[in-house]
Amino acid sequence: MTMVFDTLRVSTVTDELDESEIHHIKGLFDVHEFQPGDVITQPGDNRPDSLYILAQGNIEVKASADGRDSEDTLHVLKQGDLAGMITFVGGDSSQISAKLYAAGNTKIISLEQRKVENLAYSKPMIALKIMRGVARSMHGIVRRGNSQTMELTNYIHGINGRY
Repeated sequence: MTMVFDTLRVSTVTDELDESEIHHIKGLFDVHEFQPGDVITQPGDNRPDSLYILAQGNIEVKASADGRDSEDTLHVLKQGDLAGMITFVGGDSSQISAKLYAAGNTKIISLEQRKVENLAYSKPMIALKIMRGVARSMHGIVRRGNSQTMELTNYIHGINGRY
């Protein structure tokens, strides 16, 4: 359980939780191990609507464009980063287009949506803080995407004289 606690301490999902609250929820998480190249999740998975937090190793987020067979790496997750947020917050799994691959020996911890729903009855403030952490993580992804879009736009149009 030390690995779970240490991972939660560096994750944005628990930014607002104190140590006693992290100790309270650490037992809700399951640990999963993957070998290099293993698929962690992919579109169409029938897994529970879980939130995944990278504990050790790296995860490559890959997708293919325009029906190609080859996949491009979109992002590499590091310790504490979240994945599976779309279905965790109630989104439709058909909207997921990326696959997650273990890049090296990888460990993740997962939290099923139903466990947070149950937590909302017994410890509503902890559940709220977790969901705010998920929202902050999603916001960071959107901000990063917007920044990359602006940089590409500047490059294409030669704006700001940097290119």
